[in-house]
Amino acid sequence: MDQGRIIKVAGPLVVASNMQNAKIYDVVKVSDKKLMGEVIEMRGDEASIQVYEETSGIGVGEPVYLTGEPLSVELGPGLIQSIYDGVQRPLEKIQEVAGDLITRGIELPGLSRDKVWEFKATRKAGDKVQEGDIIGTVKETVLVDHKIMVPPGINGVIKKIEDGNYKVTDVVAVIESDDGKDVEITLMQRWPVRKPRPYIEKLSPDEPLATGQRVIDAFFPISKGGTACVPGPFGSGKTVVQHQLAKWADAQIIVYVGCGERGNEMTDVLMEFPELKDPHSGEPLMLRTILIANTSNMPVAAREASVYTGITIAEYYRDMGYSVALMADSTSRWAEAMREMSGRLEEMPGEEGYPAYMGTRIAEFYERAGKVRTLGSDNRIGALSAIGAVSPPGGDLSDPVVQATLRVVKVFWSLEDKLAYRRHFPAISWLTSYSLYVPNLEKYFETKLGRIWLENINRAMSILQQEAELEEIVRLVGLDALSPENRLVMETAKSIREDFLHQNAFHEIDTYTSYDKMSKMMEIIMLFHDLAEDALKNNVSIIDISELPVREKIARMKFIPENRIEEFDSLKNEIERSFKELKEKVIAEA
Repeated sequence: MDQGRIIKVAGPLVVASNMQNAKIYDVVKVSDKKLMGEVIEMRGDEASIQVYEETSGIGVGEPVYLTGEPLSVELGPGLIQSIYDGVQRPLEKIQEVAGDLITRGIELPGLSRDKVWEFKATRKAGDKVQEGDIIGTVKETVLVDHKIMVPPGINGVIKKIEDGNYKVTDVVAVIESDDGKDVEITLMQRWPVRKPRPYIEKLSPDEPLATGQRVIDAFFPISKGGTACVPGPFGSGKTVVQHQLAKWADAQIIVYVGCGERGNEMTDVLMEFPELKDPHSGEPLMLRTILIANTSNMPVAAREASVYTGITIAEYYRDMGYSVALMADSTSRWAEAMREMSGRLEEMPGEEGYPAYMGTRIAEFYERAGKVRTLGSDNRIGALSAIGAVSPPGGDLSDPVVQATLRVVKVFWSLEDKLAYRRHFPAISWLTSYSLYVPNLEKYFETKLGRIWLENINRAMSILQQEAELEEIVRLVGLDALSPENRLVMETAKSIREDFLHQNAFHEIDTYTSYDKMSKMMEIIMLFHDLAEDALKNNVSIIDISELPVREKIARMKFIPENRIEEFDSLKNEIERSFKELKEKVIAEA
């Protein structure tokens, strides 16, 4: 093993000489403690290394060992239900070996070498296969069939393949490649994290990723394979939004990266997820979830690695043909880690001290999302959706990290502290958020929910915008100065805000809403508005309309369970009856 010598230590940055055989992004072991690091800059025979562990006590003259390999992750059965740190070390195993604190220099494989998996071959000896073809399956959890694929770059004929019980390092098949060499296929493959996994082509994102959150699914939907950004100030509910998406998003695999956020938030995830039931199967959510924890008290350099580790694992499951959702909470902490390393490297700073290449790195990360036709001869389609939380200081959306993110993502869920202070959650502003996927998804919505859904959503958004314009007048001269028509707009907007957009993440029924229930709720609100408009024309007073007893039932409709959706029809009949009686009463009085 080649050796270099340390000539400088500056926090997580170590500079070593005699490193002429090293390459950029190679993994190295620093000092006799074998701390894991990665070469990030070469000048002559001197290498700058970002160390993924605490460097205190490391001194000049100590050795640096070269591995000759880039930072890679192990991909195979056993990823689901795992909790990793930023460089794919299993935290539960570390706790067994070293106790509650991560010991420096500890090295453990990402996948268990002892666990035995039952492999079922789907191909036989003599079959011609190409890169990406599925040659067998392993039942990873009740919810996930792990597909064993031919690694990229290998094409040939299967010489040997057998069903049986194997460990991840055991050979399950031998392929005679086109150049005549025998290639052994194990249950596990390694992949460098900074290199995107290959696919055949990227497809148009034309199917929504249902999240069960009404403000998102109705007004600002994200597609399967889409990218979204959730910026917001401290206390506006970014983490709860991320948790809700991780819990309820209509994805078969969830990868949750806690990147530089507070440790107690990650603890909430670790405590809560094993208790939660998946709405689609009734099984525990952890059976389709992978967690990567790199909290604010963990080494700063590993934050960057954690984001790449997460997206590489997500791409691997996408290649199997699954729909995968990746949550990164938060990319601001990753950018801050980049800024710290850049400062120690003495690079020319860009805006607000961030490195000039920050925008490129953020773009490269989000570009790895998408709906794709994967490698392989069976035309599989997989999707990887990336949702990143951004924590700009003071909620300032002109922050360079927010701006760099908005340039590449297509959905912007803008969290506002003033909504949070009014206890309106999720605190996503309907006036400043947007989704550029709406035109792609219109055909899907029209087929599934009918044209009426799109019309109702557009009308609701128009009413909310009218309310924003009228609010200024109300502040100046009071609600009573408005015309009955404008007061009705205010009344309906209030109903949209409080009865539809407001959602309680901690209520067992209200926490998740299907598209069917959502469309029924919106129909009820719009029906009330239309009947109220008609009643106003027939001289019914706006006060009588707003005091109708059925208003209380509309406010409670969000708590109707999914399996009792027929109750919306009786509510509809009750609204129509209420207005009929109101009109009859006015005629009788006249």
